[in-house]
Amino acid sequence: MGEMANSTRKDIIINNSADIIVILGYFVIVIGVGIWSMFRTNRGTVGGYFLAGQTMSWWPVGASLFASNIGSGHFVGLAGTGAASGIAVGGFEWNALFIVLLLGWLFVPVYLTAGVITMPQYLKKRFGGTRISLYLSVISLFLYIFTKISVDMFSGAVFIQQALGWNIYIAVIALLSITALYTVTGGLAALMYTDTVQTFVIIAGAFVLMGFSFYEVGGYSALLKKYGLALPSPHLRLSSHPDRYNISAVCYTPRKDAFHLLRDPVSSDLPWPGVLFGIAIIGGWYWCSDQVIVQRCLAARSLTHVKAGCIMCGYLKLLPMFLMVFPGMISRVLFPDEVGCVLPEKCKEVCGAEVGCSNIAYPKLVVSIMPDGLRGLMLAVMLAALMSSLASIFNSSSTLFTMDIWTRIRPQARDRELMIVGRVWVLCIVAISICWIPVVQVAQNGQLFDYIQSVTSYLAPPIAAVFFLAVFVKRVNEPGAFWGLMGGLLMGICRMGPEFYFGSDSCLFPSRCPDLICGVHYLYFAVLLFFCTGVLVLLVSFSTAPIEDKHLHRLVFSLRYSKEERADLDWEEDERGRKARSEMEEKNKATSAENGSGNGSKSALVHLIDWFCGLRNSEPTEEMVAEPTKLADISEDPVWKYFVNANALIMMTVAVYLWGFYA
Repeated sequence: MGEMANSTRKDIIINNSADIIVILGYFVIVIGVGIWSMFRTNRGTVGGYFLAGQTMSWWPVGASLFASNIGSGHFVGLAGTGAASGIAVGGFEWNALFIVLLLGWLFVPVYLTAGVITMPQYLKKRFGGTRISLYLSVISLFLYIFTKISVDMFSGAVFIQQALGWNIYIAVIALLSITALYTVTGGLAALMYTDTVQTFVIIAGAFVLMGFSFYEVGGYSALLKKYGLALPSPHLRLSSHPDRYNISAVCYTPRKDAFHLLRDPVSSDLPWPGVLFGIAIIGGWYWCSDQVIVQRCLAARSLTHVKAGCIMCGYLKLLPMFLMVFPGMISRVLFPDEVGCVLPEKCKEVCGAEVGCSNIAYPKLVVSIMPDGLRGLMLAVMLAALMSSLASIFNSSSTLFTMDIWTRIRPQARDRELMIVGRVWVLCIVAISICWIPVVQVAQNGQLFDYIQSVTSYLAPPIAAVFFLAVFVKRVNEPGAFWGLMGGLLMGICRMGPEFYFGSDSCLFPSRCPDLICGVHYLYFAVLLFFCTGVLVLLVSFSTAPIEDKHLHRLVFSLRYSKEERADLDWEEDERGRKARSEMEEKNKATSAENGSGNGSKSALVHLIDWFCGLRNSEPTEEMVAEPTKLADISEDPVWKYFVNANALIMMTVAVYLWGFYA
């Protein structure tokens, strides 16, 4: 089978008219939807650009949640880890079905009544001061660059490298140019509408590939039998350098528990307590407090639409196991020499990485078994996944930088300046992410999904603990939250630093990192880090003065329906910013009067840029930068409330059944 793949290598580069027509058609549709949404929405204000004016229905909310989450990193990473070790990685996806309900039912009501655009803004209102919100802004941007943007760019480039034979960096730059274009111009509304189109493309294309894959392997029962026998050819697993490394059978033999979701708690690659609890903690951070996800919910027109969107996203999250993990395992069966390669020199030749080639499982399947036209559709699917997740991260990271960092540097900044800064920031993080790609390529034994989850496990649990306690425990105060975050960060760095220094453990090249530090599985470490941070937050909070209730109305879950006026802890800084903006507006008016300048004096180029970015009519207005349009009322229509609640129960029942079936 490996020889067959090699013999067709020259034919798999996409250069036929059917594939090219499909890809061009995809781009025409996406760009058309983007342009339509640009004219349909207000992109020239903070609320319009960053929150889509809070007018979105449940279906674009649900589709955008799914498309923002499912990037090309999922196709490459889930399929790659599935090829390497079986279905347990699907637990990351199915765990989300429960966590996304916590988002819609418990967390979003508080964020809506708080009236915030960003998650650091919420912590600033909840605790006061500036150090916590600043820390969260910085750490969130760090996580976006090192676990999301660079990973998605790398995985998309791996696919294009397999399909088109392009250099990995040329592929990255081409993709980023298109993605940055509609992110910078359209704002959140454009992203959510294009995400809806992308979701349909992703699901349709992935279903087609799944059908071809199961047909090729002989069905599900054949996969059960053949996966355990998917070994590389004998001459490709004998060490040509016995003095450099010793190839054990464990390194190339598929796991015996490959079809189990819940595995041995001590010796397995994904121990079951970590899968149940560690993933829940990482998921709690991602789904309930991450800017990319929460921002989509804050754009919904009502709380019922938020909940319905979360349910739609939950149902869609059932699919990746069947659309990505199983095809990845099939790819190893069909191409054991390439996908299951173990000799470093062979792996370097196949995919450019010595640590293994499981990451090419999905792209290899696409370019090898799909007919003309459908191969182009699958490239469009990968581009859709890549562009939707990247665009979402670009928009959310520019929101964080603009609203939480730039307004601190320039409190007098008006809407126009914030819109421009947000767009320029996108270009900055792209450049940083490209520089990080070589690290992603070799991390975690070449398994992309493990790299994402391990880095997240070292940095995200303290944030998850602070948000959980901030929303549900009134007694938690600013010193407790701050020192909890600092203590958690220190613990996380003490684990992450040595792992990057000594290198990830692999079968051929064991890490020299001491077992005391690196011997604890990253999912177990996430659980430990979450509880240590929580205990530290509570100890410091109960040792210091509490926050009075007058500062907490509509900022904690128990007071979400409160109608009393809230005395915001951050009112002094807001007042300073308001005063600075007012002074700047007066100064600008005076300058314009002296120079006789108005709209007519602007150059044609400036007019064009203003139109392109939706800034033509965004002269200073009364809209307050720090305050989006607030949803004053989170009450729901009883009929629709019971309808979404019933759907949530049905979805949980389906999830429990699937967990039990594959456990």
